[in-house]
Amino acid sequence: MNDAPSDPFGQTSGNGASTSFDLLHEKVRRWIWHQGWTELRDIQERSIPVLLEGQRDLIIAAGTASGKTEAAFLPIVSRLATDERKPGAGFEAIYISPLRALINDQFGRMETLCEEVEIPVWKWHGDVASSVKERARKRPQGILLTTPESLEAILVRRGNEAKRLFAALSYMVIDEMHAFMDAERGRQLQSLLNRIEIPAGHPVVRVGLSATLADMRTSAAFLRPLNPDGVEILESQMGSQPLKLQVRGYIQPRLKQRDANSDKGEATESTADIEIATHLFDTLRGHRSLIFAGSRRNVELYTARLRTLCETLGVPEEFFAHHGSLSREHREEAERRLKEDDRPGSIIATTTLELGIDVGHIDAVSQIGPGHTVSGMRQRLGRSGRRAGQSSVMRVYTTEMAIDERIHPIDAMRPHTVQSIAMLNLMLRRWNEPPQIGCLHLSTLIQQILALIAQHGGLTVKQGWNRLIESRVFPEIDQALYIDVLRRMKHPEVQLIEQAPDGTLLPGEEGERVINDRGFYAVFMTPDEFKVITDRGRNLGSLPVDSPVMPEQLIIFAGRRWRVIELDNQRREILVTRAYGGVPPKFGGEGLPPADEVVAEMRRVYESIAIPR
Repeated sequence: MNDAPSDPFGQTSGNGASTSFDLLHEKVRRWIWHQGWTELRDIQERSIPVLLEGQRDLIIAAGTASGKTEAAFLPIVSRLATDERKPGAGFEAIYISPLRALINDQFGRMETLCEEVEIPVWKWHGDVASSVKERARKRPQGILLTTPESLEAILVRRGNEAKRLFAALSYMVIDEMHAFMDAERGRQLQSLLNRIEIPAGHPVVRVGLSATLADMRTSAAFLRPLNPDGVEILESQMGSQPLKLQVRGYIQPRLKQRDANSDKGEATESTADIEIATHLFDTLRGHRSLIFAGSRRNVELYTARLRTLCETLGVPEEFFAHHGSLSREHREEAERRLKEDDRPGSIIATTTLELGIDVGHIDAVSQIGPGHTVSGMRQRLGRSGRRAGQSSVMRVYTTEMAIDERIHPIDAMRPHTVQSIAMLNLMLRRWNEPPQIGCLHLSTLIQQILALIAQHGGLTVKQGWNRLIESRVFPEIDQALYIDVLRRMKHPEVQLIEQAPDGTLLPGEEGERVINDRGFYAVFMTPDEFKVITDRGRNLGSLPVDSPVMPEQLIIFAGRRWRVIELDNQRREILVTRAYGGVPPKFGGEGLPPADEVVAEMRRVYESIAIPR
């Protein structure tokens, strides 16, 4: 399961004697012994009695590879196996993940546990065949693994079936909870949890899992807004494994020189890029590693460079690209390659492998640039050193401008290196970025009003207020603003809703179109894209429509070099063939400003004469 170590539990809890193991269902205990595990981790020991009781919401906060998912599902599966169950009476537990890939990864491992106790496990997201969903819908039972968007689709499309689907529900598990907080998807998720409890007819135990929560009180308020004090919080008491950490700095040519090369259509690798790639190659070839490159553009450049080094030396290919613009098949191929425990390999990724997708044991993690967040850096570090006695290894590579009389004063202050040091300092102090609170999220409020109207066939003003505002999903919205939003949605220029003579809110002309649009269920924007197809028919991934790619252009994509043969605007496809040379296309959407505390720590680093350890 998520965070599961590849060998038996490893570190012990206390003196090794388990007080919780005997509480588990006999078949679950048998499954544990079949895995070769000899003891439970501390977070599992403490969560089992709480979740078996089934009365309290729970946050399980523990580092990567600490066994959080087992801490949730060993007792949940035990409870479901013990309770008297009526086949087809409804789903009994829901696992909600921010990523489809994480659901796919969890499904195979959870299925082996649930087979032992004869509990069905279902995947339900956009990549799952409709026939599988139909079987789950007709005979709902067991555990449902899904995303917020798919849950939204179930409630909107199958609102009249919600009671039948969720009447038997006992647990809702939110994985990687930090990824939802302070975001539109988080408000949607909170609303969905409430909307599911209404047809269920009873409070459902909520379980949040995360390795990087900054504030437990805020996290409890997110999980159960109306009763945060009733949320039990379990933080891991296990010590961390040894850490090997290095920051490596490189001098790069002036940007004007690099831009001149880019105008000629040549790869924009500077001397620093080549030196970093060479060090990665020399250090990581023959090992198993993750390289976080910071941007999709960097992923492409470094993958292509590392593959060229493999080809030049005539050694097997060991470096694979992984980012959100690549096709699902391409990403899964890279993941499968690293899961082959007896073969070396490295994946160059953006944030796509920051969360708990299992790629087997990792010897080392590398990061190019300071990274976007301290919590993300901690997630990355936690991917290595999972085996007993193994150290966590991280190398951070930074590049800076050569200092001469023309350099800008800010560049002379080595900002990337100092930011990297500041973020590592904060990581070692166990600091994480706190979620922003007080955001209105009005666009998500509007989406949820339309979703409730679609789910129930209509909505009163008071029902909307009770379910969205009094529930504290949108606590920042007062009555006046709520009424203003409804009035604007009803305005003749907008026509998202209309009001029946009895006051019931119904979809307006534009509202009907929005609700029936395929993109309605997601609260985040998805850009229009062109598929990138090879001349052999393979789907490599997609590029934004506004990415300026032209016929005969040389590009780097999926870590390889291509020539664009044709652009098909009708079919939204870019046809490519293998070539030499090229640069990565423009992806857009890269980079986030550092948090205020990171900037403050950078100042402390500048003011100190101490050399970071």
